[in-house]
Amino acid sequence: MVVALLYLSLAGAYLLVIPMVVMLYMKLRWYSASSIERGFMYFLVFFFFPGLLLLSPIANLRPRPRKIV
Repeated sequence: MVVALLYLSLAGAYLLVIPMVVMLYMKLRWYSASSIERGFMYFLVFFFFPGLLLLSPIANLRPRPRKIV
């Protein structure tokens, strides 16, 4: 029973919790990230792709509106 709960908690973290954190991190840092940080973001997307794909229907990550001066 303990092993089943461990697997369930790890699967929940991999598919829901960590991808939410990755999405928030990318939303905050996308426009001001350095090239190394952007490469790290691409790695996170690759690594947590199943969870990001699962959360994508409810995500609303639209680009910021441009400021016309």
